Amino acid sequence: MTGGRLPRLSPAELDDDQRAVYDAVTGGRRAQGPQLFRLVDADGALEGPFNAFLLQPRLGFAVQALGEAVRYETSLSDRAREIAILVTAAHADSAFERYAHEALGRHAGLTDDELGALRDGRFEALADEAERLVAETVHALCARGDLDDDEYRAAAGVLGPAGVFELVTLAGYYLALALQLRVFRVS
Repeated sequence: MTGGRLPRLSPAELDDDQRAVYDAVTGGRRAQGPQLFRLVDADGALEGPFNAFLLQPRLGFAVQALGEAVRYETSLSDRAREIAILVTAAHADSAFERYAHEALGRHAGLTDDELGALRDGRFEALADEAERLVAETVHALCARGDLDDDEYRAAAGVLGPAGVFELVTLAGYYLALALQLRVFRVS
C-alpha cells in the first residue's frame, strides 16, 4: 500500500496504457538530473501522487504532462517555481509536496530560513521582491481563488500576463495534486 487507499502497482502488473504513464513519469524530465525525492519505491512502484495517475491512464498521462510543463516549461526561475509550489503545499497542508519540494527548493538555492518562512507564511523574509510577489500572489490564489485588481496589476507588472497564467496554472496543478494526495491518503 502507499500508506493510504490505493495499492501500489508494480511495473509487471501494468497494462500498456498504464505502462505509458509509468514510463512518462520515470523516464521523463522528472527523472533527469539529481534525484532529490523518490519517484519509485524499492519494488519499482510509483511514489507520491504518481501511483494514482495509473487509475485512469489517459487522464493520468495528461496530468503528468501538465506537471512536467509547469515544472520545466515556464518562464519562472527555479527558485520562484519552488516558492510557488511550497506556498501551495503550505496552504493545502500537503506533506508529500512539502517533502519533495523543500528538497528541490534547497537545490534551487532556498535556505532553511527561507523554507521555514514559506512554511509559516512569512513572505517578507524573502529578500528578492519578485520572489516575494510570487509567494504573495500564490497565497492569494490559494486563499481566495482570485486576485483583486491591485494584486493582478502587481503580478502582471513583474511577470507579464503570460507569467500570471503560468503561476495560476502551477498553483492549480499543485492544489489538485494536494487534493489527490489527501483523498488517497498518500503520506
